[in-house]
Amino acid sequence: MILNDEQQMLADLAERMVADSATVDTLRAIRAGQHQTDHDHALWQTMVESGLSGILVPEAQGGMAFGLVSAGLVARALGKRLALTPFLSTAVLGVVAITSAANAEQQSRWLPAIVEGNLLVALASDEGGKHRPERIEAGATLDQGRYTISGQKTRVIDGANANLLIVSAVHDGMQRLFAVEPQAAGVTVEPVASIDTRSIADVRFDGAVAELLGDDHTTADAGLDTILNAGRALLAMEMIGLAQGVFDRTLAYLGERKQFGQPIGAFQALQHRAAHLKVEIEISEAMAFQALAAIDQGLPDASRQALAAKARAADTARLASAEGVQMHGGMGMTDEFDIGFFMKRARVAAELMGDANFCGERFARSRGY
Repeated sequence: MILNDEQQMLADLAERMVADSATVDTLRAIRAGQHQTDHDHALWQTMVESGLSGILVPEAQGGMAFGLVSAGLVARALGKRLALTPFLSTAVLGVVAITSAANAEQQSRWLPAIVEGNLLVALASDEGGKHRPERIEAGATLDQGRYTISGQKTRVIDGANANLLIVSAVHDGMQRLFAVEPQAAGVTVEPVASIDTRSIADVRFDGAVAELLGDDHTTADAGLDTILNAGRALLAMEMIGLAQGVFDRTLAYLGERKQFGQPIGAFQALQHRAAHLKVEIEISEAMAFQALAAIDQGLPDASRQALAAKARAADTARLASAEGVQMHGGMGMTDEFDIGFFMKRARVAAELMGDANFCGERFARSRGY
């Protein structure tokens, strides 16, 4: 992927911003409850002030409309330093949901608030232990012009922080997307402990009042697929950044740690493993960029490319974190070293919106296998 001048400036901005503000020590402090929120509020505010919260929002609503390739550059920078922000849940999943499914009035109501940092959004689609977006049991009913939803959603990213939930539910035999306020009667949000310290929650709806996204004839089938494809491609880029972060730390350690009077990085076996990992990162990054560009351009195989990129990036992030731990020796798994945090995030990110097996199976089906 050859970046244009605007994209290169954005990539440099994101790298500097995250490097100046986010470290694994921040993650440690959030895990220890030393922050008032369960994400890096200061970094997120800086991103809002820089306009990154509106990177996908149309210019008419106060955003940048830079596209998913540009959003991927931000995700890569965040992944490299394990930054805890609602970028994926709000600036990507939330914005894509609203722009693809909501009507003009709803977009005017919510998108400017996202740009200004006044609205955090969470997508509530999964209902089981694994990602199966077509298996939706949550139901919506319409009575006297008012929709209500009942059902359960699991693993809602930033569900405990959100001001607005985008919920998939079945009405009249069709999947639809609804907006629900978390503070509304009949909504119960239960934060769930995550091994990567990210904010996730289970959400239960018991006759909660909901607002249909779009018009009465709008179905969620295409809309939800569009949202998930964007999320998978962005997660792929985040995992590429994560893998690169592990690679950089491990390479530095190989130059510092000595055995038999010389740096262990001088050993050919470790050089080969490091070179192999770097090649895997480069290939996976190319696939992620291609998927993001395909979605931006509306190509017919964009969904397939997003699945391939997510599966490949998940495998690469797992390889990178495992290699990083091994090259650090047994100490790599201790809390004293940062590498263990990368491994935990790699495992969680790989599961979100479909693990490598899910994505690989869907990719194979799309090719007629």
